[in-house]
Formats: sequence, structure tokens, C-alpha cells
Amino acid sequence: MTLDRFGRNINYLRISLTDRCNLRCVYCMPVNMTFRPRAELLQDAELYQLLPIFAKLLGFNKFRLTGGEPTLRENIVEIVRFIADLPDAPEVAMTTNGVLLGQLAAPLAAAGLRRVNISIDTLNPEKFQQITRWGKLDDVWRGMQAAADAGLRVKLNAVVVRGFNDQQDVVDLARLTYEFPWQVRFIEMMPFGEVSDFQQQNTVSEDELLGVIGQHLQPPDLLNQGELDGEARLYQLPGALGTLGFISSVTKPFCAGCNRARLTADGRLRLCLLREKELDLLTPLRRGASVDDLKALIEKSIWWKPWGHGLADQDVPMNRVMSEIGG
Repeated sequence: MTLDRFGRNINYLRISLTDRCNLRCVYCMPVNMTFRPRAELLQDAELYQLLPIFAKLLGFNKFRLTGGEPTLRENIVEIVRFIADLPDAPEVAMTTNGVLLGQLAAPLAAAGLRRVNISIDTLNPEKFQQITRWGKLDDVWRGMQAAADAGLRVKLNAVVVRGFNDQQDVVDLARLTYEFPWQVRFIEMMPFGEVSDFQQQNTVSEDELLGVIGQHLQPPDLLNQGELDGEARLYQLPGALGTLGFISSVTKPFCAGCNRARLTADGRLRLCLLREKELDLLTPLRRGASVDDLKALIEKSIWWKPWGHGLADQDVPMNRVMSEIGG
């Protein structure tokens, strides 16, 4: 168990495997995004040195693979298998745009992946291509079906943008839960870097979305007395097989229960998504730091994990865009 100074048990590591992506979602990265040279990123062998420290020595028991787009990482199946085979069988999940899941869902599940969060902001093919710039909805839908067929637990992530997908698109996505046992999650945009102004101006709150869904379908019922499932507050439409989740990081922050740390693709440990401070692990790793030295660095950094973000004071992280952190 690894505690921070507020007594929170930090046991969940989100691992960005690459800063690259095969889409260019308007709220995530510019179309002409410049990516880091691969030599500046954590290599497989370096990842395999770090992850046992988190699992064996620091008590981390949940690992989520993110990007960019994690399915673009070479050896992705082998990386999943390595993590799943760590002591005490940690839970392995992935957040993906789903484009390549049609081919990868079955081998990933066989390697030990258990859950997948698939990003899909609209069921309208034209609007989907507009918001992703390059994406085809059919590719993602095939990925969703392949994930379900492979036995993976499926959640759908929709980032809601005011004036774009905050009305009928939200209703269409919520309606999926009548037919499928999936969790459809609506995520508030969070401000980062050069696109922070756009993100802040177009955030749509949980209360607004509940009103839209209730008006067009039925008022959803609050589940678990409002206790969060991870970072999502859950609701369910009457008679639905699946659930609705709302991740309201901006308007209803959940910092008191945060148990996450993030390992960026270039080997930095980031303790709060919306704070710029990071710990460089790649440099000491490449200089030959011992396991004990790396463990001590990580423990010290986690101890000083901030309580939460500073958006209320207009403290917006500018050193990275979302794709460079991994969500």
C-alpha cells in the first residue's frame, strides 16, 4: 500500500504507451500534431523494469493502458500479457478509440485484458468524422462488437461538446443502454494546453445532460446513493440493461477519492491530471538507477500528490495536451 499525505491509497496506474493517435479529435489535439521521437519514449524493456516496482513493491493492483492510442503500440498484446502475469493478477484495462479493436480484441482478451473503454462521442457518422477529423464510425462499431464478443467488459466514453453533441447525440448514446449491458459515460471536457480556451467554453455539466436525457427518454435513477464507480456517478434508465455514468471533473470534482497516478509515454510520473508537476523516471532509469532508488523516488512523489486541480482559480495545465498524458 502506498499512501499520499492525505491518506489516500494510490493503487491505480494509467500508462500512456504512445503519444501517437490515428485520429485527431478536435478537443484532444491539433490536426498537425508533432509527436516525440520514439527514442525519447519508454521502450518495452524499460516499461518491464518499472511496472513490477509499482505492482510488487508499491501495491498497485489496477493498470490501464492509454495513449494517444494504445493499440498503435507495437507488442501491445505482449505488454498486456506481461502486466496480467504480474503477482496477485492485477486488473488490466484499456482506453481506446476502438478503430483497431476488430482485429485486436480477441488476442488482447486472451492475453489478460479484462475491460475496455471505447471513445465514441456520437452515433451520427458524419458528425463522428467531423469531431475525429479522420474516423469512420463503422470501424469503431465493429470494435465495440468485437470487444463484447471477446468477453471484455465494455464502457463507452463520450466527451460532450456544447453545441455539437450535447443534445440528440447524448440521447442516442443513452438509448444504447436499453439494448446493451454497457456503461455509457458522459465526460466533461477538461482544459489543457493550447486548446484550453475551446475546452473551457464548451463544457457541458452533468445536470444539463440529465435534463436532456430525461426530456427525451425517461429520468434516469441515481444508483448507489451517488457513490462513485471509479470516477463516474452512475444512473440507470428504467428497464435498461446498461448504466449511464457521468464524469464531472470540472463541475463536481472527485479529488477526495482519487487513487490514480499516470505514467506518460516519455516516462514521467504525473500525480494529477490537471496539475503540471511531474517526476522524471526515464532519466534515472537510463542512468542505471537501482530498483530501490526508483521505488524511493516514486514513493516520495506519491506522498506529495496534490489534493486536486486548481481550475476554480484558473490554474490550467499548459505543458501538455491530453494525448500526451493519457487521460
